[in-house]
Amino acid sequence: MTSRIDFYFGLGIRYSYLAATQIAKLECETGATVTWHPVTSGLLIAGEGRDPFSGPPISGQYDWDYRRRDAEDWVAFYGVPFRDPVGRLHYPSDLPAFAALAAGRQGELVAMCHRMFRLIFVDDRTKFDEHDVAEEAREIGLDLERFNRDLADPALRIEHNKLADAARKRGAFGVPTFFIGERLFWGNDRLALVAVAIRGEI
Repeated sequence: MTSRIDFYFGLGIRYSYLAATQIAKLECETGATVTWHPVTSGLLIAGEGRDPFSGPPISGQYDWDYRRRDAEDWVAFYGVPFRDPVGRLHYPSDLPAFAALAAGRQGELVAMCHRMFRLIFVDDRTKFDEHDVAEEAREIGLDLERFNRDLADPALRIEHNKLADAARKRGAFGVPTFFIGERLFWGNDRLALVAVAIRGEI
């Protein structure tokens, strides 16, 4: 059994944020190494041609009221901070993933992911942009000139799109998605199954 877990997630997705708060615990309890892959979830869903948030009014598990209540229950269960960004926060949708990938070129992808999650789900703000992201880069000690150059690099979009393509080819249809080898687990609520699977118990 592999000791690597691939974690595909959207930085603006509440369930990805919730799952991300548990990654350190998952690694500690299982001895596995989690590799983080930030993708813009809309690109992943659109590529599948089955976006549940477009078309007729959404219902069931995709109903916004249900999702808000469900997220709040998970927040209470995990004991983590949470501010719902829906209707409150505005930012370029692909900026968080690009910022994480740009930081990754300096070995700080995970640190920047945590910063982006904080901007979106913890801080009390109504917007952020490239200047705010650059400040986060400075705070984690990145070479700011290099970071800004990488953030504007057209190759970064290609890198990002390849991540989404790789996720789709492996069978991912949403985020967060975890892979142990080619075995797929979708959703924050599958973390318990990921833990027992990495130990070879299922």
